Amino acid sequence: MENSKILVTGAAGFVGFHLCDKLLKLDYQVFGIDNMNDYYDVNLKKARLEALPKKESFQFIEIDLCDKKSILDLFESHKFDYVINLAAQAGVRYSLTHPDEYISNNVQGFLNVLEGCRYNAVKHLIYASSSSVYGGNTTMPFSVHQNVDHPVSLYAATKKSNELMAHTYSHLFGLPTSGLRFFTVYGPYGRPDMALFLFTKAIVEGKPIDVFNGGRMKRDFTYVEDIVEGIARLIPVIPQANDEWDKQNPDSATSWAPYKLYNIGNNKPVELMEYITTLEDCLGKKAIKNLLPLQPGDVLETYADVQDLADAVGFKPQTSLKYGIQKFVDWYIDYYKVKI
Repeated sequence: MENSKILVTGAAGFVGFHLCDKLLKLDYQVFGIDNMNDYYDVNLKKARLEALPKKESFQFIEIDLCDKKSILDLFESHKFDYVINLAAQAGVRYSLTHPDEYISNNVQGFLNVLEGCRYNAVKHLIYASSSSVYGGNTTMPFSVHQNVDHPVSLYAATKKSNELMAHTYSHLFGLPTSGLRFFTVYGPYGRPDMALFLFTKAIVEGKPIDVFNGGRMKRDFTYVEDIVEGIARLIPVIPQANDEWDKQNPDSATSWAPYKLYNIGNNKPVELMEYITTLEDCLGKKAIKNLLPLQPGDVLETYADVQDLADAVGFKPQTSLKYGIQKFVDWYIDYYKVKI
């Protein structure tokens, strides 16, 4: 597996940065792309890239997934062994006000990746889906074998679309694809639009934090290093056709085609108020809480069944909340040079 050439899309993003760092330490040849858009602070994206190991085995180019010709030329010229698609327009709430961004980036952009893989003999396409696809489901824990046809945000709908599109290419062209449903990722270099970053910034500045649904929501918070460990282990696990797939009792997570879905979550839901309390302990400072109702597009609870991941690679995320939040706080204080 060493020296295999891997394309990571969204390489300057939160998970993409951590994954590139992991793969470089595993001696892969890593080619990263990102459009470096201004959805959030571009300087943070640049800082992530700067923090990567300085190796000849890493190349980066600024390119947009929606630029079909450039993407297809990239695939043609580099002949990647593996592709990991993490580039996407993220955020549930942003999708309420900027729906076009999600269709262009998450649907059209992903189609261009699929086309690149189709014509260039990529051995395995791994792509980021999301726990958001579970939408209106209330059966806990969420299993990849459950039906997920009732999304509650356009963001979730585009991620579900990615899974359907991947299956089509697995069926029509024999492209092995693995979709990974991430559960509320957090950690150092995290996105500024996510709760941990917003909460930390507000508490440090003595400003109130918005706590939706009275803090009674539960999330399966997953430390970013657990996410990338799961991804790295799955690279050589090429999906195979499920010869026992039953049309009368269809399994959503597998197929007669080389297609597979996995959850990557901590398998331990935590109430939002506990999350905030843990952050307060790590900062040594209390939050001013502005209690608000549940927001459109939000779900009350997420909880990942990760047995399929454990069976495939012998690994389950298990980083404790206290450890993960402390790591983020340490990074935040150092990066922004703040004093508590």
